[in-house]
Amino acid sequence: MTDLSLTILPETADDAVPIERLHERTFGPGRYAKSAYRLREGIGHQLDLSFTARIGTLLVGSVRLSPIRIGETKALLLGPLTVEPAFRERGVGYALIERALAEAKAKGHRLVVLVGDEPYYGKSGFKRIPKGRATMPGPVDPARLLVCELGEGAFDGVSGPIRPDWNAA
Repeated sequence: MTDLSLTILPETADDAVPIERLHERTFGPGRYAKSAYRLREGIGHQLDLSFTARIGTLLVGSVRLSPIRIGETKALLLGPLTVEPAFRERGVGYALIERALAEAKAKGHRLVVLVGDEPYYGKSGFKRIPKGRATMPGPVDPARLLVCELGEGAFDGVSGPIRPDWNAA
């Protein structure tokens, strides 16, 4: 985004209601049926790895990271990522993703997984997980299951079911 008025800030507890309203507007009630939402139920996201995008005081976007495991390997689940429709295609989503990935890497995390479109998320380093190597609970198109390595070879030898990391919650 070329407009310098965009500010990416760590999410706070006070952001919960405005972010939920943003999710309602952008995803609708069907979001709760999606596998990624079901996976996040009960574990919550990590506030220190979740961010908001604002223009002035207006909340225009949000990204969250939640603790998961792939087999026995610790990882993070990115999402939901949402941007107010009027502010899409201005780099807000990428700015949120880049901040979240940089913070996760700085805190020693090595893998981030998401369910999304590779052409969009590939620009931030996500690539398709080979079919069958990691599985989400519920129906998920394997072509949309993506991983970003925050360290060289971080995904080498990693496989198994994706599940909440209750120990980190």
